[in-house]
Amino acid sequence: MRTRRAARRGAVFLAVRGGLARMSDEVDVPEDHPRYQSLLTRHRIEAGVEKGITSTQGLIAEGRGEAFDYLLGEETIPSADRAARAAAAHFLLAEHPVISVNGNVAALVPGEVVELAEATDADIEVNLFGRTEERVRAIAAHLREYGASEVKGLTADARIPGLSHERAKVDRDGIYDADVVLVPLEDGDRAEALGEMGKTEVVIDLNPLSRSARVATVPIIDNILRALPNVARHARDLSGSPRETLTEIVEGFDREGALDAAERRLREGATRESE
Repeated sequence: MRTRRAARRGAVFLAVRGGLARMSDEVDVPEDHPRYQSLLTRHRIEAGVEKGITSTQGLIAEGRGEAFDYLLGEETIPSADRAARAAAAHFLLAEHPVISVNGNVAALVPGEVVELAEATDADIEVNLFGRTEERVRAIAAHLREYGASEVKGLTADARIPGLSHERAKVDRDGIYDADVVLVPLEDGDRAEALGEMGKTEVVIDLNPLSRSARVATVPIIDNILRALPNVARHARDLSGSPRETLTEIVEGFDREGALDAAERRLREGATRESE
């Protein structure tokens, strides 16, 4: 669908795989440990704090998300997979898709962000609540280490209307001009503000009751470690599909059904009924 996507996909995939291997080696816990993924995630946030990428508040946010993931069964439920497929279709139909990256996203899934950007020809933009120029530059450099060719967010020459804090600052040729925005691990007020700007929002959030998930066009109720690779996989599978096929996927997605299925899983656990 976009000419430069296929040509660069192989090289970037190898870079992502290598990046994940480096991150995994930093934790002295065997991969068959029952809490390996959880411990790895916590370590990445801790390492992000030391590197100046994440804030200490990010550790609290990660703990909250981990609790929801535990209740979900630490797996991608069927409704979340359908949401990931709808998200991929939105990105492939978009004129200007953008992936918004905060500190936790950069620490947890830098390679996966790059992989999704390459699969969908999306821009990557750093956007922070506790914004400092130093943190933005550190995150941009970190993403470039994982293969990002360009990272937006340093210019900050536009503002999202209705917000008074630092997350209002965006690049005019990035999030401000985007038609589809992926906002993982997002603040609810900015998610609402982006929706009021008429943007299609894809939100990754483990809490189906959060304001971000409730205002999203496509709420993906899943762990970002699973969700981002899943959206990228669907994008690769759907690449080259006719617009009619992609439009059918977008129009057939049931956002309320996805939220209800996730809430039901949280409250009742896994059942034999399909979600």
